[in-house]
Amino acid sequence: MKLRVFVTLKSGVLDPQGEAVRHALGALGFDGVNGVRQGKMIELDLAETDADKARAQAQAMCDKLLANPVIESYHIEQA
Repeated sequence: MKLRVFVTLKSGVLDPQGEAVRHALGALGFDGVNGVRQGKMIELDLAETDADKARAQAQAMCDKLLANPVIESYHIEQA
């Protein structure tokens, strides 16, 4: 089963990469971009065929390695 994990910084956490992208977009002539938040997408291809079990595995992976729960949040989608 393929799942996608989207990890983003929590609201209120400074995002210097997002700010650099926002600044660069303005320099390229893209006016009106008030904010950019940077994140990451991780695609998992799991052997598990049961959707609930696969989601539980992915959540455990996020809690233990893929996301920093102090500053990041995540959501999981089936690919």
